[in-house]
Amino acid sequence: MLDGADTVLGLRPDASHHPGCWDIGVLGLHRRSSDVAVEVRAFFTEGEEPLREDPVTGSLNAAAAEWLIASGRLTAPFVAAQGTAMGRQGRVHITSENEQVWVGGHADVILTGSVLI
Repeated sequence: MLDGADTVLGLRPDASHHPGCWDIGVLGLHRRSSDVAVEVRAFFTEGEEPLREDPVTGSLNAAAAEWLIASGRLTAPFVAAQGTAMGRQGRVHITSENEQVWVGGHADVILTGSVLI
């Protein structure tokens, strides 16, 4: 959890000098006047590949929502933004029912097809 969404969006992580497996989630609250409550970024590595960013991560948003709600930082329902730094407009809708957190959103199909192997 960083001091705000602008700090989260300004991150330019480089793990090239620290080889290994990285799974890093970063959060920062937006101003109350924003249409989204929190900015989420997810960085990861796979094998020897460089650090990459996931445009939308349901599991990270679920874990973050559980923590943000339990710590009193946010109350459900709210919307999380992810992918912004990559030029994406991911929106993850967080709701709660009977003390259970639900994660949802919309997906756009941009490519369909089949492969014959």
